[in-house]
Amino acid sequence: MKTLLPHIKQFMVLLLLLITATTKGQDIHFSQFFETPLLRNPSLAGIFKGDIRAQMVYRTQWNNITDAYRTGSFNIEFKKPIGKGDDFLTIGAQVMYDKAGTIALTSTHILPVLNYQKSLSTDKNMYLSLGFMGGLVQRRIDQSKMTTNSQYNGIAYDPSLNNGESFSKTSYSYLDASVGMSFNSQLGENENNNFYAGLAYHHFNKSNKISFYGNINLEMQPKWVGSLGIRMNVSEESYCTLYGDYSKQGTYAETVAGLIYSYRLGDPEDPRYVLHLGSMVRLKDALIPVLKIDIGKMAVSASYDANISQLRNASYGRGGFELSLGYQNFNNRDNSTSNAVRCPKF
Repeated sequence: MKTLLPHIKQFMVLLLLLITATTKGQDIHFSQFFETPLLRNPSLAGIFKGDIRAQMVYRTQWNNITDAYRTGSFNIEFKKPIGKGDDFLTIGAQVMYDKAGTIALTSTHILPVLNYQKSLSTDKNMYLSLGFMGGLVQRRIDQSKMTTNSQYNGIAYDPSLNNGESFSKTSYSYLDASVGMSFNSQLGENENNNFYAGLAYHHFNKSNKISFYGNINLEMQPKWVGSLGIRMNVSEESYCTLYGDYSKQGTYAETVAGLIYSYRLGDPEDPRYVLHLGSMVRLKDALIPVLKIDIGKMAVSASYDANISQLRNASYGRGGFELSLGYQNFNNRDNSTSNAVRCPKF
């Protein structure tokens, strides 16, 4: 029985992964969702102070399970003024990679992004944004690493036996598309106090090419995401930022929100360092402390999911560790947003 336990465990992980990838269609998510704006809503592209922003996030989850989840995200955005008014266009891309389980269930996403920001006021920063994101998603498994109970010969595990699975293919690709709108505005007279609110509709093309068994009756379930962010100065040196997301995909729903306190070191107008400390909460799932530091134009942050759900006994309270790296700056050219009187930012 002891010799069978590792293979039973692998089979259960395989079953869980296949159900997630096909039947449920639940998306990959990050605890540092504020570092992955395009995954939340393509219309959040360009809502930052600067002309260019690049962000990377790496997540590892459930390390007490063999070959746990490994997920990486990279997004880049370029923002530029349009015409003679205060409107802006942002182009960019979202790239994501995820690998999990003994059979190496791997997903790769390459999604270009386009967002148009329309100015609604000449007196203060106030913008309505419409964004689109779409591209190619590819998934694959390594069938040679698969072990199932069909390979048990009555005495022990026998790798020479057929695993009993009849996949029509070990990889597939499909097109994916999302659309979103957001409203971004200054709060009061202080231009550093602002907020955004947005709604996105992901997978609206409902691809039915998402099954390793070639089942065309399965389709990617659309997902709604509502997003909110509020930033308010506490003093000349410090400010607080509230983030929140609500997602619903089929029968699955998730609410995650939190508060981060930030303190500027040095010149408050152009600080060399900014320290950030706070926490996110994924309702009924995890408490997520966050530590972040800005060094000039670069930023590094780390977070850890402490499991508070009913799975905490099986996971020993372990969740996911995330590390992110970000960069944003002006391009110092004639069409830089640094010269703009009005500009979408957060």
